[in-house]
Amino acid sequence: MRTLLFTGLLAFVGLGTPSAQARDLVLEQFFAGRTVAEGTFSAINGVRRAFTVDLDGRWNGQVLTLVEDFRFADGETDRKTWRFEKLGPGSYRGTREDVRGETQVRVKGNIATFSYLVDLDPGAEENLVRFHDRMVLRGDGTVLNTAWVTKYGFPVALTRVEFRRP
Repeated sequence: MRTLLFTGLLAFVGLGTPSAQARDLVLEQFFAGRTVAEGTFSAINGVRRAFTVDLDGRWNGQVLTLVEDFRFADGETDRKTWRFEKLGPGSYRGTREDVRGETQVRVKGNIATFSYLVDLDPGAEENLVRFHDRMVLRGDGTVLNTAWVTKYGFPVALTRVEFRRP
């Protein structure tokens, strides 16, 4: 587990950043239309869940609406919808149905960063965790999202998702 946390920390802080060949990441360009993804969620308690995601993005000139259809390896499915409002070059405000409040997305070059609070248990008991996402548009045209998940400021999980255009 210590290796997983260290490896994730290196990826999060940006050691070994992508080559200079990578172009700028523009969310509404990359995610408009159909995108597919594969990912894993790995928690410190040993829980590991693999999943695939089909994404449908719609850009209306101001807001990117991104519908995510998740299929987990255990057969569970889920749907989440992000709405990213463009505030200016490299700046977005994002909301999603399970996100408390909103997130501010900052894009610099080929890297987007954002952080948001999620209630993992929508029932009576609250289970609030914070995702710290770092998306990197790589030279091969894929986007790798590495997200640390923290609770009370301590890392509890790591999510890695690779997005590609079909």
